[in-house]
Amino acid sequence: MSNLMPIAYKNINQLWAYVFTETLKRLGLAYAVICPGSRSTPLAVAFAQQAPDIAAISILDERSAAFFALGVAKATNRPVAIVCTSGTAGANFYPAVIEAQESRVPLLLLTADRPPELRDCHSGQTIDQVKLFGSYPNWQAELALPISDMGMLGYLRQTLIHSWYRMQAPTPGPVHLNIPFRDPLAPIPDGADLSYLLTKFHPEEFFAGITGTTSLPDHSQLSIPPEWLQSQRGIIIAGVAQPQQPQEYCRAIAQLSQTLQWPVLAEGLSPVRNYADLNPYLISTYDLILRNQQLATRLAPDMVIQIGDMPTSKELRTWIDTHQPRRWVIDPSDQNLDPLHGRTTHLRITVEELGYQGVEEDKSSVSEYLQWWCNAETNVRVNVDETLDKMEDLVECKAAWLLSQVLPPETPLFIANSMPVRDVEFFWKPNNLRVRSHFNRGANGIDGTLSTALGIAHRQQSSVLITGDLALLHDTNGFLIRNKFVGHLTIILINNNGGGIFEMLPIAKFEPPFEEFFGTPQDIDFAQLCTTYNVQHELINSWVHLQQRLNPLPNTGIRVLELRTNRKIDAQWRRDNLSNFAADNTNSQ
Repeated sequence: MSNLMPIAYKNINQLWAYVFTETLKRLGLAYAVICPGSRSTPLAVAFAQQAPDIAAISILDERSAAFFALGVAKATNRPVAIVCTSGTAGANFYPAVIEAQESRVPLLLLTADRPPELRDCHSGQTIDQVKLFGSYPNWQAELALPISDMGMLGYLRQTLIHSWYRMQAPTPGPVHLNIPFRDPLAPIPDGADLSYLLTKFHPEEFFAGITGTTSLPDHSQLSIPPEWLQSQRGIIIAGVAQPQQPQEYCRAIAQLSQTLQWPVLAEGLSPVRNYADLNPYLISTYDLILRNQQLATRLAPDMVIQIGDMPTSKELRTWIDTHQPRRWVIDPSDQNLDPLHGRTTHLRITVEELGYQGVEEDKSSVSEYLQWWCNAETNVRVNVDETLDKMEDLVECKAAWLLSQVLPPETPLFIANSMPVRDVEFFWKPNNLRVRSHFNRGANGIDGTLSTALGIAHRQQSSVLITGDLALLHDTNGFLIRNKFVGHLTIILINNNGGGIFEMLPIAKFEPPFEEFFGTPQDIDFAQLCTTYNVQHELINSWVHLQQRLNPLPNTGIRVLELRTNRKIDAQWRRDNLSNFAADNTNSQ
């Protein structure tokens, strides 16, 4: 009998919470993030008693806690539960809920609530929590109040089994359960006579047969459409992706590329760039190539296969939109992944499920079109590498290029939004380091950056976060997780004292109001900030200094490696260089 049962005997809330957590344990839940509060007491006690099967982690700030849970779910590819009390506490989950939905991450949101009689009567810490997160959850429900009835315990068990399924199928995402409790909330007798119910409640029988295996949709294998094999002006776009099995994913894309003899334009946030030896037709500099208008015209495709989400590159999107090629999107989700609204067919399978029956790879020759792409990639890559290799000044774009070459193999890397994801797309060099990149590119916000990175690093291999100063400052409460955090996180802080991405937009020419309302410098001494949270800080003075700190990485703790750059110089460097890397390639094709 579970060690929770003695507590569960005391009142119906605790018996309810025991069934709740025991069901989740048997489904396979391994982590529950618990935010402090009174109304959620039954759940907090029950989860705490489930150790070590379920690791219960206490985190003060609900927004930070939700993003930490998001990070853990990303790293483990398993659902994570997060618990909060009633009132505005759950509202702080909202940004992470949106990101979980948009980036397909399974989160179980458990908001404790007042019973119906304490609503709409000015009772404290009470808001309308039903459908609190709008349409973002995959599924949502308000549970019945706990009562001593075997049928209702069965209802609770089945609701949780259904919630577990809906977090993972047909497309992963968040599920919200609103859970009302009446007093007493602590595990003390509530006056109810549970003896009759407990004579009928036999845990091993009650929980028998529960399994976390989710019956996902059967995506029948699809053979390659004949028109793909007939086109010699096709491209494959390996878009933003965090597959569970990156090597198998990259191998499948490589097989498709070699079968069709089409180049693979691989986003920096795709694992394809980190398994470069698998793919002989890998194009990493497409954004820079397409800034040369003559090349962009010459390389216009007839057909495009988009695997996963569209890359970040505005140049690529504009180019596709201009030429309107026939397009296919390969992705098993039920989502619309065509923001360009083109002539698109959505094949709702994984790239690994593509069939090659009766298809032979033609390795006898490479088409002129494919050779153009490969030549452009070779030439532009040389220009980029030579330029950045010679760069001694701390200009922020070099950080992404350096990381792609010096990180320990299989390092989990979280890439913050705004300029870091763009510099990764521009400059991340193809490698065979099998770096495991993570990012919040569902809604593309800067909120929760630090907390998500800590969640990804928790109990994993020593990890790295690359971020700007504003994204880090927006989530400094994430440092409160440090005493619960197990593992190591190195934070590469690009401190240009403001919003560098806005320097690339037309509004940067308007001063005022640019600096105050867009640049928004915060003038923070990060060494002092780190001292406040007892986090190690080091000011990086050269690229060699940074490289020395990245390999090997420490095993424990959190540290900040700060690179101070000049926002105006960073922006001017991009304006001066991005369009020139492919400028001398037009006649070399």
